[in-house]
Amino acid sequence: MPIEVLNPTCESNPSPFNCAPRLKTLEGATVGFISNGKEGTEGFFRYLKEYIKTEYKVSTIVWETKSNYSAPADTDIIERAQAWDLAITGLGD
Repeated sequence: MPIEVLNPTCESNPSPFNCAPRLKTLEGATVGFISNGKEGTEGFFRYLKEYIKTEYKVSTIVWETKSNYSAPADTDIIERAQAWDLAITGLGD
């Protein structure tokens, strides 16, 4: 029986982009979490929130949840994320 390999990417010719510059420190930073809304994400993000506030002195955590777990983040979330120093996305089943 042959094996079929599927390509999970959504674009065959993605647009080039530049990565954001690396932060020198997280101390005093605003970090945003973007959850897919599934139940497994909440516990992980709660733990991560306390960990990075304690260990890395992050000052603000913003928590956003997508309206559709299988779609890209909503435009309004992406707009608000422009004010964050770092975004962490997560999913949980």
